[in-house]
Amino acid sequence: QLQLVESGGGLVQPGGSLRLSCAASEFTLKYYAIGWFRQAPGKEREGVSCISSSGGSTNYPDSVKGRFTISRDNAKNTVYLQMDSLKPEDTAVYYCYVRYIGTPYWGQGTQVTVSS
Repeated sequence: QLQLVESGGGLVQPGGSLRLSCAASEFTLKYYAIGWFRQAPGKEREGVSCISSSGGSTNYPDSVKGRFTISRDNAKNTVYLQMDSLKPEDTAVYYCYVRYIGTPYWGQGTQVTVSS
């Protein structure tokens, strides 16, 4: 069945950078738009970024615009989220997401902690 696996999370100091990866198993990502979401303790899950199937269109909320960059390498069946200038408020579990035939699919999440 379709599976998404995130990786690349960890502990980083404010102002640092991380690159998250979302890889797919038994599924070809290149035909679908992919989203990144995050959920911080005590808060609702929120969208962070999304990218079109071709990679030609991306968007970001104001909270991360200019600091986060989403990209994809369809040959590797992988989507990335480059996070720069990280802030403590970016601390959350980050998830990748795809909607396939009207059904949402989520990865297991990867923890990002920004702290000094």
